[in-house]
Amino acid sequence: MQLTLKDLLPGEKGRVISIGSAGPVRRRLVDMGITPGTVILLRKLAPLGDPMEVNLRGYELSLRKNEAEQVIIEKIEG
Repeated sequence: MQLTLKDLLPGEKGRVISIGSAGPVRRRLVDMGITPGTVILLRKLAPLGDPMEVNLRGYELSLRKNEAEQVIIEKIEG
């Protein structure tokens, strides 16, 4: 079962496996530091779930659900 960044719950971590889409969205995600092997922690969700705040590479980043769906991850326990 493939998980996406959108599937994480607040406080959970995941390691990026790949970035799904091609084009400007993928390029934007890579430019923000979301690359294979990066560990991402989901900090919190907005009241309606969009956007989500994540922590990666020592900084906070807000992503929309449609962007988070493009990031394929493996869940990290602990």
